[in-house]
Amino acid sequence: MSYENILVDFQNGISTLTINRPSKLNALNKATIQELHDALDAANKDANTKVIILTGSGEKAFVAGADISEFAHFDVSNGGKLAAKGQELLFDFLENLSTPVIAAVNGFALGGGLELAMACHFRLASDNAKMGLPETSLGVIPGYGGTQRLPQLVGKGRAMEMIMTAGMIDANQAQAYGLVNHVTSPEELLPLAEKIAGKIMRNSSVAIKGAIKAVNANFKDSVDGYQVEIEEFGNCFGTEDFTEGTTAFLEKRKADFPGK
Repeated sequence: MSYENILVDFQNGISTLTINRPSKLNALNKATIQELHDALDAANKDANTKVIILTGSGEKAFVAGADISEFAHFDVSNGGKLAAKGQELLFDFLENLSTPVIAAVNGFALGGGLELAMACHFRLASDNAKMGLPETSLGVIPGYGGTQRLPQLVGKGRAMEMIMTAGMIDANQAQAYGLVNHVTSPEELLPLAEKIAGKIMRNSSVAIKGAIKAVNANFKDSVDGYQVEIEEFGNCFGTEDFTEGTTAFLEKRKADFPGK
């Protein structure tokens, strides 16, 4: 598929999705949210794609936020619908994707941009990255999962401070908070993401899918994460990947997993 606001590159089992609206600092509008959904869905369904890397074009911004011009005139009803549709179409969809998604955060990740990065399975950042949820400075709160995922990642107190002050933190502070896993130079950001993706691809895609489901279950209301883990653990025993993985271990060789 061809996209207006996204670049898609596939190499060696990795699909790299680049949000490409540099004149708008890669801000998320309705069209881009839909295209991201479609591109993520396609990559997830592609048997050859083992890892997805999500990034922004240029070094100025991963995603500088949502496109405010699209909703500045909304009323209460439209505002609620905007958040509900966005969460369902992209942010929750992304979090629950069975293919691992790494956010490579370059430059600004603000508002919807940080919410997008937080919906990925984990994050890397360039040392020029700036992150924050500035929505309260606009008279609104984060609406794409920011009030939920930020406390999960950095703790309630730090999340409250970031949201209430509408301030930004730099990459090193984000790493100290646990918001990002690694910080590197802008030049090494994608190579580092690809290196980590290579380590992921050596393991069972089927098992990773189960692990994502089990880890996410811990953060869902009225869901027993331990029970989900038990179920997913048991399901692994009926897979070709389990047979290959255990056989390879006993034969003292590297496993050659069948794939997705």
